[in-house]
Amino acid sequence: MNGISPDRLDRIIQRFSLIEAELGQGISGEAFVRKSKDYAELEPLARAARKLKKAYADLAGVDEMRAAGDKEIAAMAEAERPELEARIAGLEHEIKLHLLPKDAADERNVILEIRAGTGGDEAAIFSGDLFRMYQRYVAFKGWKLEIISANEGEHGGFKEIIASIMGSGAYARLKFESGVHRVQRVPATEAQGRIHTSAATVAVLPEAEDVDIEIKDQDLRIDVFRSSGPGGQSVNTTDSAVRITHLPTGLVVAQQDEKSQHKNKAKALKILRARLYERERERLDAERSAARRGQIGSGDRSERIRTYNFPQGRVTDHRINLTLYKLDQVMEGPALEELIQALMTEHQAELLVAAEADAA
Repeated sequence: MNGISPDRLDRIIQRFSLIEAELGQGISGEAFVRKSKDYAELEPLARAARKLKKAYADLAGVDEMRAAGDKEIAAMAEAERPELEARIAGLEHEIKLHLLPKDAADERNVILEIRAGTGGDEAAIFSGDLFRMYQRYVAFKGWKLEIISANEGEHGGFKEIIASIMGSGAYARLKFESGVHRVQRVPATEAQGRIHTSAATVAVLPEAEDVDIEIKDQDLRIDVFRSSGPGGQSVNTTDSAVRITHLPTGLVVAQQDEKSQHKNKAKALKILRARLYERERERLDAERSAARRGQIGSGDRSERIRTYNFPQGRVTDHRINLTLYKLDQVMEGPALEELIQALMTEHQAELLVAAEADAA
């Protein structure tokens, strides 16, 4: 029989039953948290495995009825077979998706970085629009967002904004947003009504934990200086701003939004840790590194993953050739889920093809 072997289904079900039994024994502390996570991850797979095991048994029963010799019973069995085969195909596909290798960072919180690219003031305004889109999407998902630092544009929006997004599966969904986002619209300052094109870059980094990246004190150069606001005005009279240079890599992070030097240092270290963690992930996965560099690019108009065309009210994701004529709903947040879900489905399809090729 093609498909998933009954032995493999039994192993899935037995593993889930074991975890279920261990949770029922009253374990607590870290063991309970770990087993609860295992239970939540394995439960939908075990449920599908049980259904598929039953469907295989039902199909075997139908085949026995067809071979029994009674024409009327054989005809009834033949009529049941297409529905059973469709159910089996669906369950096999579902289980194969569950069995795909998971990105270890998928459940992580996210560091979101948005920077204005080509287009001057309009690019900064668009960066602000993108940030508000993600704010609304975060609210839609029931997650939490905190701004880490922001450099506002002269006419609105942001030259750069960095935020932390906390929520279950945040990186799994938002990682597809990394890249150059292009906007086509008539700026409010354009008297002739001409359509301008500008761009902003989005980087989505999985938030690193202390155990992921060891940052040695001797590898850091920490400079403190006085915070400055728009126009060079002093924000406060103490040296509260912090610039951290990671000497081995040359990465530099500056933070001055807080009045406390301690808080600015903590925020800067959080960003540095995330960037170092992503750097290490890229080093260990050359293929992913190449993909990410290709996505993010330099902020030039030509290196885009998605285009937001306001005159036509459409959004096009160029990676999967998907166009939605619901720009307003996407910018409001919830309809962004449709784009993200399509990207996730395409990604899963690619992983399935690769897994099946490896198995062949």
